[in-house]
Amino acid sequence: MYDDDDLNLLDPDTALESPLDRLAPVDDPAAFKPDVEEMLALLSSPDVTQRMVAARAFCELQDPRSTPYLIKLLTDGCPLARVSAAYALGRNPSLDAVEPLIQQYHNDWNGYVRKGVVWALGNCRDRRSLEPLIEALHTDISAVRLWAASSLGQLVDEDAQTATTAIPAVAIALAQDPLPAVRSNCAWALGQLCQMISVNEVYRQAVKALIEALSDRDLGVQEDAKSALLKLGDPSGLQAIEELEMEGLL
Repeated sequence: MYDDDDLNLLDPDTALESPLDRLAPVDDPAAFKPDVEEMLALLSSPDVTQRMVAARAFCELQDPRSTPYLIKLLTDGCPLARVSAAYALGRNPSLDAVEPLIQQYHNDWNGYVRKGVVWALGNCRDRRSLEPLIEALHTDISAVRLWAASSLGQLVDEDAQTATTAIPAVAIALAQDPLPAVRSNCAWALGQLCQMISVNEVYRQAVKALIEALSDRDLGVQEDAKSALLKLGDPSGLQAIEELEMEGLL
């Protein structure tokens, strides 16, 4: 039987990976494909292990019938079941899941669950996710901030106002977050979000943040900032890259 204390042995503030991070691609022909009908039935099993296995199966399977069951599992007493349900909703994104995911983000004590939730919210690509993702980026543990940054970048599919609201928050995290991996994701996210808006003060703020990140103490952050600026093709960004390369600093 699963015991909640099993997850307490893990430190979510230092371990960036969760138990489900290395998921096989949905379309990977080598991945095991469980029986959909059987897994749908097990999602409401009284046995927590069976519920967890079924939720994990829908991290690989895609079927809209799973959504209401997975939403219910977000509040399961077992943290691994909740983690599995969050990742499964990310693989089976639904607008119906957005509000329950947001509510669970605010309520869940477990960092691995919150990380799965912000990943799922990014895949849902809905404007309602904007404020909780910004909150996660600025206030949560490192593992959650990591995915909050990239999930904000996935809101590029929304309207320009969403991008305009997200950009300043991401720029601040790019400049201030202590974890290089989070700063790298912020650089990528700015490159995505800036494609949605016209050249205005917010756009220039983002480009300035990316230019400053070219001198980040971490080489990975430098490379992601450079890639974002090259993607945007902004003249000031391209000039900054050229100057740093001529000086051998990039």
